[in-house]
Parts: sequence; structure tokens; C-alpha cells
Amino acid sequence: MGAEIVPVSTTTRKSISKKQRALEILSRLKRLYPDATCSLNYTTTLQLLVATILSAQCTDERVNLVTPGLFSRFPDAPSLASADLTDLENLVRSTGFYRNKAKNIQAACRMIVSDYNSVVPNTMEQLLKLPGVARKTANVVLAHAYGINAGVTVDTHVKRLSQRLGLTKYPDPIHIEQDLMKLLPQPDWENWSIRLIYHGRSVCKARSPVCEACELADLCPSATKTIIVG
Repeated sequence: MGAEIVPVSTTTRKSISKKQRALEILSRLKRLYPDATCSLNYTTTLQLLVATILSAQCTDERVNLVTPGLFSRFPDAPSLASADLTDLENLVRSTGFYRNKAKNIQAACRMIVSDYNSVVPNTMEQLLKLPGVARKTANVVLAHAYGINAGVTVDTHVKRLSQRLGLTKYPDPIHIEQDLMKLLPQPDWENWSIRLIYHGRSVCKARSPVCEACELADLCPSATKTIIVG
């Protein structure tokens, strides 16, 4: 008696279009993770911006350990803009790439102070002008601080799962985001990302996806399941 890896039935995923499949995945994710929300801790829009910059190549849990000390010293854009750069580097060191992150945070805050009256801007175009801010960070800030779904946040989990689920063939976040925006209703763009991140952490892991326990398996062209034969 032994275990054999075999493909999951393709009946469901072949009988509906990619858009229908994406909507069904979205529906199931909502049921699986009804209370999913942004994992970063913050109290102001500026703090959300900074925490999201720090989350690059770093877990949200680690960022949440770092930001209380950072924000107690430098709670707003003016204080971060005038902070000693070495102090900033030391405070964010454990998030990785700390020199570049500290430099970008300070440069972004200086621009926010000088160009936006110390208020984090609320448009994609303006946010992308800030040092250290790409579409991922801008999407998070716009959605959670301003209630604006300007795009789909694509982090490593969203990238991996969107590819595995057959919703995109592209490897780069820009094209993945464009594909997902065509498949999903705009009001769900951000909650899709959050719920997919939860699923990536708990089930569809990078090295060992638990396909046999995945409630999206019948919709996933990459899914396998373990059965007992012999």
C-alpha cells in the first residue's frame, strides 16, 4: 500500500471560463477568510505607508515588531523627514535591506512634507512619485487608508497563487495585476489580495502546498492530491 500523487479532477475548471473560475475562487476565499484584513499595524496613513515599505522582502509579523519603536520615536512625516538616518537604519535593521528602506522612507517623508503639506497623497500618480513606492505599496495605501481600489496588490503570495491557479501566465507583478483587474470586480480588488495572501500562508505554501486540503483544488490546474493505492 502506498501513496500516489495524481491530478485533481479537471471537470469543474474545464467547464467554465477563466473569468467565471476567478469569480468562484473569489467567492470561496470570502467564505474561507471572512474576517481577513491588512496584517500591518498602524494608526495613521503615514504609518501605513511606512509599514508597507518595510514589508518588502519581510514578513508582516516582523514589521509589526519594529514599527512600535519606530513610530514612538518618529510618529509622522515631519519627524521622519528630519530624523538622523543612522537612527532610522538601526530602528528598521531587522526588516532587511534596512539602509535602502530607511533612505526611501526619509526621502518619501521629505517629499510629503514639501509637496503635499505633510499629508500622504491619495492618487496613484502622486504616490508613485514617492521614493520607495511602487504599485504594490500604493495599492495598499489607497485601499486601506482612502477606500480607493485603484489596482490589485501583487505580493509574493498573490504572484505565486495567481500563477498556480492559472489566472495569469506572466512572471512580473505589473502584468499579473493587469490580468487580475480584468477578471475581478473592482470593489473586490484589494480583498482578493488579502484573502489570497491568507490562503498562501495557510494552505498554498511555496514549497509544500497542501492540495489535498485545499478548497480551491477543483479550480486549480496546478493542484494534486494524495490518494492511497495498492
